[in-house]
Amino acid sequence: MELVDDGVLAAARKVIAVHINYPSRAAQRGRTPDQPSYFLKPSSSLSLSGAAVERPAGCELLGFEGEIALVIGRPARRVSLEQAWDHVAWVTASNDLGVYDLRYADKGSNLRSKGGDGFTPVGPGLIPAGDLDPAALRIRTWHNGELVQDDTTADLLFPFARLVADLSQLLTLETGDIILTGTPAGASVAQPGDTLEVEVSASGGTLSTGRLATRVEEGTTPLAGFGAGARADDVQREEAYGSRQAAGLPEPASVLSAGLRAKLGSVATATLSSQLRKRGLNNVSIDGLQSTRPDRRVVGLARTLRYVPNREDLFAAHGGGFNAQKRAIDSVNEGEILVMEARGETGTGTIGDILALRAQVRGAAAIITDGGVRDFSTVAGMDIPTYYANPHPAVLGRRHIPWDTDITIACGGTTVQPGDIIVADADGILVIPPALAEDLADDSLQQEREEAFIAEMVRQGHGVDGLYPMNTQWR
Repeated sequence: MELVDDGVLAAARKVIAVHINYPSRAAQRGRTPDQPSYFLKPSSSLSLSGAAVERPAGCELLGFEGEIALVIGRPARRVSLEQAWDHVAWVTASNDLGVYDLRYADKGSNLRSKGGDGFTPVGPGLIPAGDLDPAALRIRTWHNGELVQDDTTADLLFPFARLVADLSQLLTLETGDIILTGTPAGASVAQPGDTLEVEVSASGGTLSTGRLATRVEEGTTPLAGFGAGARADDVQREEAYGSRQAAGLPEPASVLSAGLRAKLGSVATATLSSQLRKRGLNNVSIDGLQSTRPDRRVVGLARTLRYVPNREDLFAAHGGGFNAQKRAIDSVNEGEILVMEARGETGTGTIGDILALRAQVRGAAAIITDGGVRDFSTVAGMDIPTYYANPHPAVLGRRHIPWDTDITIACGGTTVQPGDIIVADADGILVIPPALAEDLADDSLQQEREEAFIAEMVRQGHGVDGLYPMNTQWR
């Protein structure tokens, strides 16, 4: 194994980086691209293992991203997928460093935010590309000795050969050029004094680049006043750290507070339906579905998933890999309800045991689909309630393409938007606009108190005339 040295850095005429390529990162970002997209980093950003990198003076968000780097061995121009890997000579480790404080100034190009001197350390070792399977590599990153990224290339959105072939269609990849292939979940922010390490390994760990080490130092020279200055806000902090929690930011207040959830969970959907009708809302029920847990009442915020009718050419592009169905399941949060638009199509399944189990493990309150359910006996035995049209053994690809998430959908004859409040029990499923929920819950509680009084009066032998509904005297 050779080591990355100054000669390797000098040979790199360009450094090309991929935006998103790992399913774990796509789930974290909440978006999965259909095609790879790229940005350029200047070759002057390259550095060797053991070098220091400056966090520019006045900046707070120096992000790190452990990545696998491909080193081109011979020029590639308009190469096929089958030929592409032959143009890669070496694989090594890299750290795609960047300052989130400057993203606003050149978002998209990333030139200033990710192009600083030393912002692309690579090395220390080079693994011959011919000695490894590009789909069997492991990438790990340590932050001050703590393992924070650990993933493999087994299920990349865009395999390495595809990246090389894709780029070669419009530009010549020259000998020594470097391609950064994306980062998995776990990328975060480093502070001055921190040490970052990245390692790429293959073949059960027998081949390794060794650990690429980078020290973070505080810059002392302020950015000049005639250029874009550092600017950080909570949006950038959340992006840089990977989540609001990791960034130390409070979670935004939910429209479904614990108190409101308790109120809505204590009244029947029949009561809520009558109160919705009084407000002119008659088309807010998801109709025609059964429940695996009719004994349960569930309340939660809607997350949505849309299926479109299967078309074979489109399924090839949208149905495989970390598709919209898997993204929806893998991003549903505790207490949320995943609602699926299946167009009332009952001739295939829309969810099965593994994905239903994943939703349950993530804490979802329920699953609702106006289509079929596979592996029905297993799904019906789970704790999570599933509302469905019918059991069916076929996979969703028979009739559906998983298309998009967290958009306005139609399910069971009504419109559902992300963030709508869903209340379901043995009587049915209601969709409640969040702006009405608090008053609706209070009026429903009052209605049920009145109805409990009416029931007691009837039990005591009183007639219903004037009592149900109550006239002024009874009230």
